[in-house]
Amino acid sequence: MIAAARFFLVDAAGRQQRFYSTFAPRLHHGDAAVLQTQHWLQLHFSENLTGLAMAAQAKLGERTLLRRFRRATGLKPKEYVQHLRVGKARENLEFSSLSINEISWMVGYEDAGAFRRVFQKIMGLSPGEYRRRFGIAETQRVEEGKRRPS
Repeated sequence: MIAAARFFLVDAAGRQQRFYSTFAPRLHHGDAAVLQTQHWLQLHFSENLTGLAMAAQAKLGERTLLRRFRRATGLKPKEYVQHLRVGKARENLEFSSLSINEISWMVGYEDAGAFRRVFQKIMGLSPGEYRRRFGIAETQRVEEGKRRPS
């Protein structure tokens, strides 16, 4: 039901559609080393990732990986990881009642403030605003509270 609602939802003029779209990385770019790194990042996005670790995984030099990764995906590896983390955080904000600090830690940020800044930059909303606007778990709690007799 949520997916259908998002598919058909169009905000009024002047509002942004990025709240409703998910991160869909380019995978059909023809660079096997970068594709392998993308798949690896999908599994390891919450870890403390360095450029050196990503380059070693791709069996490329750090500068070579950076150049090829950006050419293939349109993003630097760090930006790519940030988008992966924000995507996972969005899921948790929508479907769980975990605190924002817990979510930031789960997706790989040791500093919740840094997570909030990255989330705001990518989504245009703070994590709290995003949860209030799109959180299903929050909506369910409110609805259950309305049904309970006082």
